[in-house]
Amino acid sequence: MASTPRTRARAQTLADITRIGREHLAADGAAALSLRAVARDLGVVSSAVYRYVASRDELLTLLVVDGYTELGDTVDAAVDAADGPKEKFLALGRTVRQWGLREPARYALLFGSPVPGYHAPAEQTTGPGTRVITTLVAVLHSAWQTRRPDVETDPPELASLHGSFEDIRAQMEMDLPDGLIALGVMVWASLFGAISFDVFDQYGASTFSSRDALFEYQLGLLANFAGLDP
Repeated sequence: MASTPRTRARAQTLADITRIGREHLAADGAAALSLRAVARDLGVVSSAVYRYVASRDELLTLLVVDGYTELGDTVDAAVDAADGPKEKFLALGRTVRQWGLREPARYALLFGSPVPGYHAPAEQTTGPGTRVITTLVAVLHSAWQTRRPDVETDPPELASLHGSFEDIRAQMEMDLPDGLIALGVMVWASLFGAISFDVFDQYGASTFSSRDALFEYQLGLLANFAGLDP
């Protein structure tokens, strides 16, 4: 469908609302977001903004989708430029951390504490929100197709979760056994745990002289744990 002046104007206004919303998110936090404040900075009356974003929750959803999309695009570009599963994994981890340190308020909106009273609509946020994990699964799956880690295929401890793993296999279109999916979940949780500790300053300001060095070591351990060494 060809764009028209009206559709272009609407797209530009939504882009401006998103940009201003990001600025307010960084300055005041998600719980303090206000459409009236966004309208003021946009230079229009509140009713004009409500034609595009009907509520604070819709503004939050706009910012959530915007954040997931930017992070997904950035990660995919870094992973595509890397050679081999281990380098792709390292690129993914470094890129998520760099984005989080550069955009701490947006990272917190995506991966921090829930915003009181806000429930993200799954039909709008699930696709963008699973892009990074989908890329991570693709990297691990590619590596494990040729050389699988020494992990029990179907551990009896996971028997009660077999149905859940079946759903994951169907959703992700892969054929990994339960044990390897559980390993992938562990890698995912550990990676984002390390990044979140850094972004949210959980270590304390002076505990480590180089957080970069610490993260690189953690990332290397996770690559080894996942069986990604050459």
